[in-house]
Amino acid sequence: MATPHIDYADVQGTILRGYRVDMARHFILQVTDAAAARAFVGHLVDGTGGVPRITTAARWKSKPDCFVNVGFTAGGLAALGVTPDQLGTFDQAFQAGAVAGAADVGDVGPSAPDTWLQGAATWQNAHVVLSLWVHKHPDVLEGQSERLRAGFAAGFRELLSHDASALPDNQVHFGYRDNISQPTVQGAPPRKHPTPDDQDPVPTGEFLLGYPNAGGGTYSVQPAQLSTNSSYAAFRILDQDVAGFESFLTEYAPQAGVDPEMLAGKVCGRWRNGNPMSLFPDAPGECLPAHQLNDFNYVSADPSADDTLGLKCPIGSHLRRNNPRNGSVVGTDSTHHRIVRRAIPYGPAYDPAAPVETPRGLIGYFINGSITNQFVFLQSQWDQASDFVKSAVNANGSVDGNAVFNISGEDVFLGVNAPATTSFTLPALGKAGKNNKTIKGFGQMITTRGSAYVFLPSITGLRYLAALG
Repeated sequence: MATPHIDYADVQGTILRGYRVDMARHFILQVTDAAAARAFVGHLVDGTGGVPRITTAARWKSKPDCFVNVGFTAGGLAALGVTPDQLGTFDQAFQAGAVAGAADVGDVGPSAPDTWLQGAATWQNAHVVLSLWVHKHPDVLEGQSERLRAGFAAGFRELLSHDASALPDNQVHFGYRDNISQPTVQGAPPRKHPTPDDQDPVPTGEFLLGYPNAGGGTYSVQPAQLSTNSSYAAFRILDQDVAGFESFLTEYAPQAGVDPEMLAGKVCGRWRNGNPMSLFPDAPGECLPAHQLNDFNYVSADPSADDTLGLKCPIGSHLRRNNPRNGSVVGTDSTHHRIVRRAIPYGPAYDPAAPVETPRGLIGYFINGSITNQFVFLQSQWDQASDFVKSAVNANGSVDGNAVFNISGEDVFLGVNAPATTSFTLPALGKAGKNNKTIKGFGQMITTRGSAYVFLPSITGLRYLAALG
């Protein structure tokens, strides 16, 4: 497939570029005056009216002091004037919205919409997610926030805002090194520091409408002005129970027959320093340089490199569930379900010597060309089930085991994980999994505190929205 030419100046930057910033503020807005709201969108596109301009994927000569992007829910597009017939061409999960589709992605029980920040009604009424990212300077965050609030006051009601702040050494609260396994998108701007990956680049259409996707088709919407160079995202606020996770490691490591750090590596698929279990099955080792962290696969004709059975990296690990790479799975392969994640931690770093109970977690966007086929599929299928793995054996045949017996339960991090049914398998050599070790009865590590399915229009699309009415 030929690499397409993308007009980067027409694409919202966060889709194709990682900003690598230290802080962010996300505004959840409801349209109260359609004309004033459309005018504000126009100001964002042009950088007029006292507000910062929307950041595109075009190359900048020097790093801006802030980055701004905007997404609209189905209700938000309707409020601006997109017709019901036009909305009917959009992704089905997007049309339904995150509140209505909560159960499909495991947002039930402690993660149900009624438990979200300010309740389900707030998120049901959300029309816009406006995001401001800033590099290092809190005064810039406050100053630009003041400008944005002044700009959107006439057309929107601010339902809530939520801040984020990066942790040292690019970590998340569970202690893992983060932002090291983003897909390589065909035609995307070249990265400053390329990271070789044993997987082929993902077709552009998996992340931008109007280009061929992995299935050979093209995601598109009506009208045409909203289609090419636009995308979708699931905006998520995810609380992480850090104390609970550390207790889980301490309690269940003896049952698993490993030490706590090994268990942390097994359930994730990477050691906390970022090294993949596939390359470092016995110990974390020295942290690999960035260009080696993704250069691996799970199935190989070389017995020393093969991990068909998940003996090195468990088949049920977070990493392997969300990207099976060349492992055998039912239906389409992992290329059809990749996601770009743009998220930053929130809340103070956890100190085990002086633990403080306060909200901490991850907030941001899970970007894709189809919320239904990518985000919802991953959450509802690979993260919540264990029957998607095909029968597969290594070079020794079934005497060493079979992949289908070497996975159980749900994703330890993203599954529903009710203690009565939780399960995680650490595979071992042996026919039909007879020597496997399975731990059970642990609780939920991550709970949802907010979610909205948004459409990220191209710059052309934003101009179209601004001109409606």
